[in-house]
Amino acid sequence: MPPLDLPEQSQQLRDLAREFESLRARVRSVSYTPGTDALRQISPLLLKTQDLTATLLVRLGALDNSPYTSVPGSHASLECLSALVIASTQAGNDLASALHANPLQGAAFPGYPAYSESDRVARHATAIPLMTGHLTDAVHQLDLSATGCHYVATGITRDLADAQANQAKSAQMDAGLALSPAQYDALQALSLGQGKLYESLQRGMGVTRVATHDGTRISIATYRALDKHGLVTADTSTSLFHGQKITVTDHGQQALAQRRPAATPATSAMTAPKPPVVQERAGDAFRARDPLTTTPRRPSRLPTP
Repeated sequence: MPPLDLPEQSQQLRDLAREFESLRARVRSVSYTPGTDALRQISPLLLKTQDLTATLLVRLGALDNSPYTSVPGSHASLECLSALVIASTQAGNDLASALHANPLQGAAFPGYPAYSESDRVARHATAIPLMTGHLTDAVHQLDLSATGCHYVATGITRDLADAQANQAKSAQMDAGLALSPAQYDALQALSLGQGKLYESLQRGMGVTRVATHDGTRISIATYRALDKHGLVTADTSTSLFHGQKITVTDHGQQALAQRRPAATPATSAMTAPKPPVVQERAGDAFRARDPLTTTPRRPSRLPTP
């Protein structure tokens, strides 16, 4: 079975919404005379409503049995489609109620008086407001069905775009994130729980610090680097003076699952000291070029004749 084309499903829902809109316009503008004419005019509308309801069920079943269910936000779309099944079914029920209120012609049982023309006129007068009310209700339900299909189609497109953006962002973070040993150790200490971000007064000024459960010292610069990459998050619902709980995110847990980065050996380029003679000659050259040097230095030795 080929995978479901979600953009195509979104487009099909938009097409279904337009069909509901077209049917709504037909129901709103239907003209009839109570009796046989009303039966002929309203019956196709009822059949079309049932057909659209069946199509809506097919769309719901396809999405429910697709990878879309794992996309964040899909639950709301599926719930909305389920509600639209009720709305479209209710529209069909309203049209059926209009047909039920429609007075049809027929003969009375034997022994009962036949219907007179005045009886027919009275029955029509009673039926017309009832039928109009049911048709108005059907228009409302069809309008809800059309709007809901547009809403779900837009939701599918938005959910897919958000999921792709999140995947790209996660991949970019994975590719560009390289923890230092200090950052890895800080993240590991915070993963133990009870880590807090708090502010203390030092010399009359607020200083933000990080406290851990095992006493690992974490600089605020290290914490901010972890927070910038989405590896940790602080509960901002409490103030810094009371302490904000630090939580390692799912992305942070994934970073901890990797091997601890090896410490980079400290390499300092030591410049070899120059020989005294070279230093002395360099000083002589500097003084010779320096216009502020007024007293020339005597050469270290006399020139050989």
